[in-house]
Amino acid sequence: MTNLERHGAVFVLTLGDDENRFHPDRLSAINAALDEVEAAEGPKAVVTTGTGKFYSNGLDLDNMSANPDSAPTNLADVHALFARVLSFPAPMIAAVQGHAFAAGAMLALAHDMIAMRSDRGYLCLPEVDLGIPFTPGMSALIRSRLPIAVAHEAMTTARRYGGEDAHDVGIAAAIAGEEELLEVAIARADERSAKAGPVLGAIKAGLYGEVIAELTGGQ
Repeated sequence: MTNLERHGAVFVLTLGDDENRFHPDRLSAINAALDEVEAAEGPKAVVTTGTGKFYSNGLDLDNMSANPDSAPTNLADVHALFARVLSFPAPMIAAVQGHAFAAGAMLALAHDMIAMRSDRGYLCLPEVDLGIPFTPGMSALIRSRLPIAVAHEAMTTARRYGGEDAHDVGIAAAIAGEEELLEVAIARADERSAKAGPVLGAIKAGLYGEVIAELTGGQ
C-alpha cells in the first residue's frame, strides 16, 4: 500500500510493499501523495522508497494486457508521473532499497538524486531483452539523467547495476547499507528542503523542458 509519512521537513513516500508496478490505482495514490506535499507550506522534500525486495518493477504489463483499451492511457499517466517528478517544486530523492527495473528505474532517474542500497538490489533497463522499445519520452528522460556512455550501455545491454556499480558510473549519488539507506536519503533530502518552492519547480521545468515535452506530448 502506498503510504506518506512526514519526518520534519521530509516526506517519505513508500510506493508499496509488493513489486510496486504502475497500476492505475497506484499512480492515483502516488499523485495524491505528491498533491499533499505540494500543498504543504515551508521547507519540504520528498524521499520515495519501497518495502522489501522491490523499489518498483515498472509498468503493470499484466493489467495493460488485460485492459488493452485503457493501456495507452495508463502509459500516458506513467509518462506524466515522470514529468511531474522531473519538475517537482521540492527536492526529490529515490531511496532504492531493492530492485528498480524498467519504468521503475526511470522513475528513480527522474528524481534529483538516487541513493541505493550497497549490498543488494539492481537498477536495470531490460527493454532490449524484453523486446519492448523505449518511447521517445523514456529515451529523452534517460539521456537527460545519465552520462551518454552509461545511457548507451544501460539501454543496449540491459546491464544490472548493483549499488556500488551504479555509484561508480554516476547513476547513484550515494550508497548505504540496508539499515542506513533511508536515514541517508532523508538527511540528503533535509539538506535541500529549504530550496523548495515555485522557483525550484520553474528551474527544473526549464532544465528538462524538452524531456517533459516528449513525455507529455511525444509518446
